[in-house]
Amino acid sequence: MILANLAIPLVGAVDTAVMGRLPDARYLGAVAIGAAIMNALYWMLGFLRMGTTGLTAQALGAGDRRALAATASQAALAALALGAALVAFQAPLKGLALWLFEASPHVEALTGEYFSIRIWGAPALLLFLVEMGVLFGLQRMRAALALSLLLNLSNAALDFTFVIGLGWDVKGVATGTLISEWLAALAGLRLVLGALARQGCQWPRLEAVLDRHRLAHLFQISANLVLRTFFVQLPFFLVTALGASLGDAVLAANAVLLQFLHIMAYGLDGFAHTAETLAGYAFGKRDAKGLRQASGYSAVWAGLTACLFSAAYGLFGESLIALFTDLAEVRTAAAAYLPWVAALPLAAVWAFMLDGIFIGATRTVELRNAMILAAAIYLAVLWLTFEPLSNHGVWLSMLVFMAARGLILGAMYPKLERRTRSAQH
Repeated sequence: MILANLAIPLVGAVDTAVMGRLPDARYLGAVAIGAAIMNALYWMLGFLRMGTTGLTAQALGAGDRRALAATASQAALAALALGAALVAFQAPLKGLALWLFEASPHVEALTGEYFSIRIWGAPALLLFLVEMGVLFGLQRMRAALALSLLLNLSNAALDFTFVIGLGWDVKGVATGTLISEWLAALAGLRLVLGALARQGCQWPRLEAVLDRHRLAHLFQISANLVLRTFFVQLPFFLVTALGASLGDAVLAANAVLLQFLHIMAYGLDGFAHTAETLAGYAFGKRDAKGLRQASGYSAVWAGLTACLFSAAYGLFGESLIALFTDLAEVRTAAAAYLPWVAALPLAAVWAFMLDGIFIGATRTVELRNAMILAAAIYLAVLWLTFEPLSNHGVWLSMLVFMAARGLILGAMYPKLERRTRSAQH
């Protein structure tokens, strides 16, 4: 699970590293903004992965083959429909997104070019998220890893071919990512169908896919997860948006440091997704003891891994920055904010862990409420610190946000155990 998750942010990391080798910071800044726009859209639709994992794991725990097949089919159809909608409404989406960023005219033009290519991969990437959700829920971790590696290795190869080999700059990065997304989505279909067949699942009838009660449950979960994800993504979006208002060098520096954060987040999410899968399985079986064991084991190992991330960023952070860019002004700016990034794993690990547990149990109302409260705390800290501390205030606010998420969900966890225990009776 950890390896599968660490492979996911390599798409952004490779894109950033390739752009960081070009002779002007505007290329790196354009990809940073374009990727932030695309990530915001996809994270807002991340319920496709999260909801699918929780419902699949619970159906597996309950031994309900019909629910397994129906969940996968409903989620896949929703992914394709939403992806098609993003493609259809790409013009107003691009206009709104570019209006939100105060980038230089050159950066804005390059960002528009990047977005116009990447958006055509929306149906593929959303389907990929559903496929990962099914594989996680079925505990098919090797298949999930293989699918992630296919996405990232093909993206890396195409990036270097188009940008370094053919000199396509931003267009090359976007095209490489687009092709790799469709390749991974098509391969994922075969893996998912095979995994469901091994569980004895058959393709559901249309009435099962359109079952009103099951769809209502899915949409209820999805609506809460959309709101939760909006507030989770708000700080990440503002790191790029506020960085753009502080100049191209700070924008590019934040883009590099966000790659550190994404790699850390996906690494720790390996434990969170494991807890998500096992918690969903235990919740489906109404096994309160299994829920506590899954939570405890995952928390211990995630905490130790967070310490390793913090130590690596603190000791080797400047060398890692150099891997992403050879622009001196960007390296200097990124190094100034590196201590915040080194501290973030210790603050964020508990938020990721508890997110996974609540998602696995599909307790999305609690998740939504916790994220709204944490976002309110974040905005208050940002409002107080941005003017006096500039970009340091942006990163301080991110640190507070992560810590608040963990504390709020931690206070809610005992109620989740009680709910599972009462369901046994």
